Amino acid sequence: MEIPDSMKAELAAWNDGQGIDLDAWIGCTGNFSLAVGYAALFWPKFIEVDDFIFKAGVLNTDWQGYLNCKTATKLSIERTINHLHIADIQHTECEDISADKLILLGTLLKDIYESKLAHQFPGKPCIVEFYQPDNRQELEDYQLTFWQKKHEQ
Repeated sequence: MEIPDSMKAELAAWNDGQGIDLDAWIGCTGNFSLAVGYAALFWPKFIEVDDFIFKAGVLNTDWQGYLNCKTATKLSIERTINHLHIADIQHTECEDISADKLILLGTLLKDIYESKLAHQFPGKPCIVEFYQPDNRQELEDYQLTFWQKKHEQ
């Protein structure tokens, strides 16, 4: 994996300036609680409800209210409910958020979601989209979402 430029100086500062790789850095700074939390993010559980596929945990009690909206389609419902702002992964008041990290994570999550959805629902092809804003500094606008291809018709 390519290390984001915004992390290279931090990793290089370890070991009296001799540097450290990502695996060693995780061993020095990570913890198992975060690892479990990130595991749920990086290998999500998907559920099938009626004719929809959703990421487990995103449904609220009012999701069927979308069905009553005159302009809603199955495509728009899946896209909306399944969207994730990559910046929302961050910790409260996270100071090291940057566009290059969001792009790396969003690209990786896109690949993971495509693989997981294809594995879990082989007969229901899905489209996974990683949206990157034109202005790279609009950090809250990097988003991931998915929907079933059949809903495009």
